[in-house]
Amino acid sequence: MTAHEPAHDGTAPDTGPAAPDTGVPVTRATADDQPRYEPPPSVGKLFFWVLLFVLAAVVVVAGGVYFT
Repeated sequence: MTAHEPAHDGTAPDTGPAAPDTGVPVTRATADDQPRYEPPPSVGKLFFWVLLFVLAAVVVVAGGVYFT
């Protein structure tokens, strides 16, 4: 009998105390008990964010030069 099978008398197996509900979602572990993570962003999306921050920096510098 494994931990997921019901006992022969029809009662559920004792799995121990329940974990407290913290509101944080639990991720399932892989077969070797390593947590799963989100995949890294694609190169295009990463390039977009870098370009956006560089553009914002140029706007800030140009605005500082213009208003002084």
